[in-house]
Amino acid sequence: MLQSFFAKEEGQGLVEYALILVLIAIVVIGILTVLGGRVSEVFSDINSGLGGD
Repeated sequence: MLQSFFAKEEGQGLVEYALILVLIAIVVIGILTVLGGRVSEVFSDINSGLGGD
């Protein structure tokens, strides 16, 4: 009985970690969507500054 209790907790912990990772992924995707053009401009400026095309 004690082992089944710990097994249930372990599965619950994995689900919580998965939900946290999904939330982080959604936030990162949202930030990149909003700031995508600006980030592209920054890398383009860096590339130009380094002598790239």
